[in-house]
Amino acid sequence: MDTAEIRRRFVAHFERAAHTPVPSASLLLDDPNLLFVNAGMVPFKPFFLGQETPPYDRATSVQKCVRTPDIEDVGKTTRHGTFFEMCGNFSFGDYFKEGAIELAWDLVTKSVADGGFGLEEGRLWPSVLAGDEEALALWMKVTGLPADRIVQLGPKENYWSMGVPGPGGPCSEILYDRGPAYGPEADWAAMGPQMATELEDRYLEIWNLVFMQDELSAVRSKEDFDIAGSLPQKNIDTGMGLERVAYLLQGRENMYEIDVMFPVIERAMELTGKKYGADPGDDVRLRVVADHVRSSMMLIGDGVTPGNEARGYVLRRLLRRAVRSMRLLGYDDPALPELMPVSRDKMGETYTDLVSDWDRIARVAYAEEEAFRKTLQAGTTRFDLAASEVKASGGTTIPGAQAFQLHDTFGFPIDLTLEMASEAGLGVDEAGFRGLMAEQREQAKADAKAKKGQHADTSVYRGVLDEHGPTEWLAYETLETESRPLALLSGGAAVPVLGEGEVGELVLDRTPFYAESGGQVADAGQITFDGGVLEVVDVQRPVRGLVVHQVRVLEGELPADAPLLHARVDPEWRTGARQAHSGTHVVHAALREVLGPSALQSGSYNRPGYLRLDFGWTTALSPEQVHDIEQVSNEALRADLPVGWQYMTLAEAKEWGAVALFGETYDATKVRVVEIGGPWSRELCGGTHVDHASQIGTVVVTGEASVGSGNRRIEAHTGVEGFAYLARERDVVQQLTGLLKTQPGDLVGRVGDLVDRLRSAEKELERVRLQQLLAGGAELAAAATDVDGVRVVAHRVDGAGGGDVRTLALDVRGRLTGDQPAVVVVIGAADGKVSVVAALNDAAQARGLSANELVRTVGPYVGGKGGGKADVAQGGGTDTSRIDEALAAVHAAVRGA
Repeated sequence: MDTAEIRRRFVAHFERAAHTPVPSASLLLDDPNLLFVNAGMVPFKPFFLGQETPPYDRATSVQKCVRTPDIEDVGKTTRHGTFFEMCGNFSFGDYFKEGAIELAWDLVTKSVADGGFGLEEGRLWPSVLAGDEEALALWMKVTGLPADRIVQLGPKENYWSMGVPGPGGPCSEILYDRGPAYGPEADWAAMGPQMATELEDRYLEIWNLVFMQDELSAVRSKEDFDIAGSLPQKNIDTGMGLERVAYLLQGRENMYEIDVMFPVIERAMELTGKKYGADPGDDVRLRVVADHVRSSMMLIGDGVTPGNEARGYVLRRLLRRAVRSMRLLGYDDPALPELMPVSRDKMGETYTDLVSDWDRIARVAYAEEEAFRKTLQAGTTRFDLAASEVKASGGTTIPGAQAFQLHDTFGFPIDLTLEMASEAGLGVDEAGFRGLMAEQREQAKADAKAKKGQHADTSVYRGVLDEHGPTEWLAYETLETESRPLALLSGGAAVPVLGEGEVGELVLDRTPFYAESGGQVADAGQITFDGGVLEVVDVQRPVRGLVVHQVRVLEGELPADAPLLHARVDPEWRTGARQAHSGTHVVHAALREVLGPSALQSGSYNRPGYLRLDFGWTTALSPEQVHDIEQVSNEALRADLPVGWQYMTLAEAKEWGAVALFGETYDATKVRVVEIGGPWSRELCGGTHVDHASQIGTVVVTGEASVGSGNRRIEAHTGVEGFAYLARERDVVQQLTGLLKTQPGDLVGRVGDLVDRLRSAEKELERVRLQQLLAGGAELAAAATDVDGVRVVAHRVDGAGGGDVRTLALDVRGRLTGDQPAVVVVIGAADGKVSVVAALNDAAQARGLSANELVRTVGPYVGGKGGGKADVAQGGGTDTSRIDEALAAVHAAVRGA
């Protein structure tokens, strides 16, 4: 049974049981505790946390997931994959334990002919939390299995929480016995409440049913937590691993061999000449390739671009591990263009966006591979230097610190360092490397732990919403409302009054204020009442349906029971905000027209008169492209394109060609599509907009720059602010034309001529300065000191930088002709920095002297270090006070040698 059919059967099974099918959310969600969606329940967290009211009692989904803690174990076990799909069914206060058990058991055991998976009951072992007698009795009732066929495990396996205070509950797993070829038979009675590691391959967990019933007040670890009480309603959250079920039903050994992954391995075998199954080490590398190519493609598809932090770093690591694995398999040419299209063809059958957005995905991935190939060159140079230093010192092992630097700074995987060290006849201090890696991981864990618990406490807002219902939000219709206060809050709690100068939160029954979202800042304005004035500082939606105003009391004293308030948005602010938000849509459409449909917005920010738009792109735009984007934008304004919006389902919007923002979560049943000029610009958006494009006024692009690998940013002004920007530019031009006594049309040529003349003058000054510097070279050579038969020049040059010092040292060495050994060390001091260059002739090297050792001798005196070869070496430092001591040390070193 292929993976697509398993997915279809799962959803159909629960749809027949009155579950609402929910499309997979993006891998990127706005959650402070998660880099990526790592479980099927993550998109439903607001419902489980009580932050939002679910629009359905039952739901089912097949969710895209990425887990990153086990990247190093990918390919080594059957249980670790980076990207995977989690099939789940969810109940929000509807059915509970018995219903979840019945639905799961029915699907896995029902015959294939009847729409099930047809798994043999004799191989299935349900598990429950030890002590959960209710779950044990229900499993026996539903399945007819005796008690000794139902495994009781401890909280490590069978208790679930999110790792923070909130909902939790016992679990039941469905384990599948793969037979004696995969491990020893379990003696469940003797084993105790913890699953033995050696049994995990044989007794494979395929489905986990979470009975969410407890309110946790503290979670110290997976097995150490406090239960404060019961949840107001009991929920069900289950997860069935699609890949695990697929390799069972397809008769494969592991997830890497299923129909949507193995074709990548087959292509890798063709490229490398390796055979899967012939060598365990090669098998791991081939599985890494299959997993990482697919995972990277799915991440790029959802808007991630390679970088050095957070999500971007994970993607970069995956891509580079895939490329490195192909290199270790013997393939040195670009690999991703050969492999990723294979994965696209399989995954694109379900995720069609991979096909329609392929140009962008491929451009990001292939550019990263090319960058890594260059990194390999730089890292190889650094490795060669490290290896030569080890050999020169008589050592046989590259220190762990240098291996870690190669990994951390140059992106050099440890496997590659080990391979190259072996080729050079050296070893690597793996223990030291692993220790530094562990320190880095512990720091990362500490940082992550520090972020735990950042779920905002929304209980007070939920209370207001439950008591009064949702805010009547009128931002699209009016700028003023007469409103009643529903709640007055400060510090997360209700307060009776806010005094003059105080800041608090105000919830109204109806409001005209736009709450910050979709890149558009919140409205500004005032709320007045009898005897007082409030400044609206910010407007947010902490829970769905509720609008909360952060206010500062300018005049009077606001009581919580004020009878009536007048809310008024600053009309100038709203006009500017509408211009900027509509301008963002126009620039996005112009961007796609100029660069192509793969140039997709990845983020935006707009406030009155200003917009910025981030988009995925791997190269800087040319001035001509920036000009064209601005030109196309303003032509849309001149054409006075109509602006409109309508509501539809998410599926209808996608079919209509509407563009969705990466990482945003949309309601599948109702989205708002804003269009400018019909199909020219159609985007999912909840912001405020102008009625006609001409009302934007103007679009003035002020900058285009990189904001990370594979991500660019365009900034622009709109409306009055755009005209003001142009006026400032005009004033600058007028001032320059006055200073240079020229016309505006001749200004660029005149400035260019001045720059050329300035550069010529600087070159001439540099030439004269260098002549003066080298003029002293003959005198220095003539004044060389004889130290035990070695002519030594140890000289200080104040005001000279590294380049000058090197030039002088080589010049003096060249003047010390003849067969006598010659050593030249020049130390320069400029701007508080020290530059050191040592240069030796062949005769000095034959005497056993080394420029590299002389620079190392000088280093401690000048507060620095350096290195190089035996004939020329250089270094630097920051301590200018001991240069004379350093020069004396040169004489001593020569004498000692």
